[in-house]
Amino acid sequence: MENQKAQPANGKLGVLVVGLGAVTSTFMTGVLMARKGLAKPVGSMTQYDKIRVGEGADKKYLKYKDIIPLATLDDIVFGAWDVYPANAFESAVNAEVLKAKDILPVKEELEAIKPMKAAFDKNYAKRLDGDNVKIVKDRWDMTEQIREDIRNFKKETGVDRVVVLWAASTEVYVPVDPEVHGSISALEAAMKADDKEHIAPSMCYAYAAIAEGCPFIMGAPNTTVDIPAMWEFSEKMRVPIAGKDFKTGQTLVKSGFAPIIGVRCLGLSGWFSTNILGNRDGLVLDEPANFRTKEVSKLSTLESILVPEKQPDLYKDYFHKVRINYYPPRNDNKEGWDNIDIFGWMGYPMQIKINFLCRDSILAAPLCLDLVLLSDVAKRAGRYGIQRFLSFFLKSPMHDYTKDEVPVNNLFEQYVMLKNAIRVMGGYKADELID
Repeated sequence: MENQKAQPANGKLGVLVVGLGAVTSTFMTGVLMARKGLAKPVGSMTQYDKIRVGEGADKKYLKYKDIIPLATLDDIVFGAWDVYPANAFESAVNAEVLKAKDILPVKEELEAIKPMKAAFDKNYAKRLDGDNVKIVKDRWDMTEQIREDIRNFKKETGVDRVVVLWAASTEVYVPVDPEVHGSISALEAAMKADDKEHIAPSMCYAYAAIAEGCPFIMGAPNTTVDIPAMWEFSEKMRVPIAGKDFKTGQTLVKSGFAPIIGVRCLGLSGWFSTNILGNRDGLVLDEPANFRTKEVSKLSTLESILVPEKQPDLYKDYFHKVRINYYPPRNDNKEGWDNIDIFGWMGYPMQIKINFLCRDSILAAPLCLDLVLLSDVAKRAGRYGIQRFLSFFLKSPMHDYTKDEVPVNNLFEQYVMLKNAIRVMGGYKADELID
């Protein structure tokens, strides 16, 4: 990993998204509307947040674009893959997230975004039934076809750079197998041997992106880039990778609220989280093997913030449970309930209840924008491998678990990491500490 100032953002930025569902169509529509001045990109750190650079007399609070050379919204050119052939306009209408008045002004631009055939294996998402799918000989061929798609997209659109973002459904849980996932040579051998059990389609997308020099972002909890083979490959190709799983609703609350309990030295007996949602994500997560992938990412947040070993009196035996329920009437408007059993002075019990009625895609769209723009800057700053500074946007931040590294899940510590990286990429000093 190199710490250097980012190069200018010359030319157009291609954003290739895997999955053209509710999140992606909301993201694309919002960007297109915002650049016409017809909507505001609320929730986007890159568009709104201001951070301090310099100290003492040199102290200034600047927007990110005034610190680092960010691509502008006008620079973005969208492309996508999806198992369903619907274009971005049809997808935005079908998703029922946005009102017609917020889609129609950019109808023509959205209609022009037609998804390429997806690299898909039904065993990884049994509830999905699309036919806009590549015919492949094996996992290596699948990867080669995706690489060709990326090259064709660059040629046809004339973009200068490309970032690949996974915003498709959660795949069936793939446990890390050191024999297959431990090195890039082993991973390539498994792809060529068509090892469908250990090589998920998302791994083919990630490999293809990295091989083509494109930063890759994993917006679902899939194992995809969270394996030593991908770390090795991204370092070899000098490409940034980030993941995993967009931190939108309940986990955002958890990563922001758990520190309150921790810094106030209150005890925790249990934390029960349940969600209802009815979009395509909910449908896929109704399958137990897919939910397992999500559960692993959601459970890890709390344990690294309220650590039993550090404060046994307060956090020794707390019970943590996470549930997701598919409930079609809600569609994209998911609801998260948290019941938190805490205790205080002399062990007396208290309770906290949080009911977050959120909109999944409305919260995820700005994360997509920020992750794409910041990954692009990271590449131009010569950064590669896991981008830990992007943990702020992700539920289950990537880390080197082979060396027992503990991920930072505390939202406020993640924010310090984000600010420091932006300072450095802007040619300033990283001057905030994470204690």
